[in-house]
Amino acid sequence: MEPVVEPAVEMPQMSAYGVARETWDGLPWSWAAERLGANRNYWVVTVSPAGQPHAMPVWGVWNAERNMFAFSCAPTARKLRNLMVNPLVSIANADTVECVSVQGVARLLASEEPGREDWISRYCAKYGAEVPGDLAEFVRSGAVIEVHPEVAFGMIESEAEFSSRATRWRFPGT
Repeated sequence: MEPVVEPAVEMPQMSAYGVARETWDGLPWSWAAERLGANRNYWVVTVSPAGQPHAMPVWGVWNAERNMFAFSCAPTARKLRNLMVNPLVSIANADTVECVSVQGVARLLASEEPGREDWISRYCAKYGAEVPGDLAEFVRSGAVIEVHPEVAFGMIESEAEFSSRATRWRFPGT
């Protein structure tokens, strides 16, 4: 497997919030990846065919080796129905003090795709102790959605770091 290329670090266009080239010190991608990996709950934001935003908390898994995210849901879930029409998605960790928000493209993994089992294993390793019964079978019976990031934003909500550390990362190929 080829090594993953880290996303490019960029200063976000946030001058109205005090983000200025002279004082900006972008966060490394490792800071964001650490928070995405350690997070328990994530927000997934999709858009309905009528343009209505839909935000729901989910359990999910960040794979730092591939710089990708996956979550599971019921095959009838609104978020999945939305993604089948418009695959653009945002995910964010549940922490609003050290926030990471990722925008990307979602893809439903077919049951026979080899990568699906890897995501299910990672999901079970992360959440298995919290769920009685066979979590793997439960996840297999639902939908597994893989998110390919395009751009991410990170910020630290503190007076000392907000305007100097707010960061945008752009993933290769975008």
